[in-house]
Amino acid sequence: MDIDIYEDFEEIRVKDVYIVDVFTDPTPVVLLENLEGNMLPIFIGHLEALSIGNVLKNISPPRPMAHDLMINIFERLGIKIEGIMIDDKVDKIYYARLLIRRDNTVMQFDARPSDCIALALRAGAPIRIRKKVLENSEVEMSKLEGARVMNIFG
Repeated sequence: MDIDIYEDFEEIRVKDVYIVDVFTDPTPVVLLENLEGNMLPIFIGHLEALSIGNVLKNISPPRPMAHDLMINIFERLGIKIEGIMIDDKVDKIYYARLLIRRDNTVMQFDARPSDCIALALRAGAPIRIRKKVLENSEVEMSKLEGARVMNIFG
């Protein structure tokens, strides 16, 4: 893959998954962080939070979850996850792409950031974000100020 595709992206890590009382109901959020400590919260679904949290806490459920199943299928088919790219935010919705390689072909698939993150963590693949998306996330962080934050796993 041409390295120029990553020119305006930076690699980030998953800090943790939390439950926040920002809205009327407790809502899961995955918190991403870059090397400078800038953070981006992305509100996600409960099942995706559980899936991401399982990887972060090294918990293996008794039966494979959907993301585990996808990793098993990819491995059997000789598909490697190259990484994910969170590349846009429109009307409070984040957009991401999953990059996979089979033989010498790299393919990109539009996907929810939460699904991409769950897969990337399982594969040990890099998570990248477009720099302008991270820079424009400061308003999103302010939503967490004063919120009750709980670790999803207690």
